Amino acid sequence: MPRTVSSMVDVLELFYYGFLRLDRLDVEVVKLDENELVTRSRNSCPILWLALRLNLDTRWVCREVSEPVCKYVLKRMNKALVFKRNYSHIRPYRESCEERIYLRKKADGS
Repeated sequence: MPRTVSSMVDVLELFYYGFLRLDRLDVEVVKLDENELVTRSRNSCPILWLALRLNLDTRWVCREVSEPVCKYVLKRMNKALVFKRNYSHIRPYRESCEERIYLRKKADGS
């Protein structure tokens, strides 16, 4: 079971570098503050490789294969985390894959 996270720095460390095992050189941190993390990854990706080999669109493959796993793991780390992949910024159509993780605001606005 993943550890719980209390900051977006924890998310970066535990999710990207720990769970996904991405090399720090392959992850560009576009935004990192107390409520949001935006990354662009250029890692060697088995899902990208498979989609290209099978002539499948990564926008579909990642949505069906990778995204549910990412959402599940992040929810186990903190139920308030929301995962969004930018499907207009995804390989092989762009040079990297952009993802946004943020804290869902509470219903009372805090």
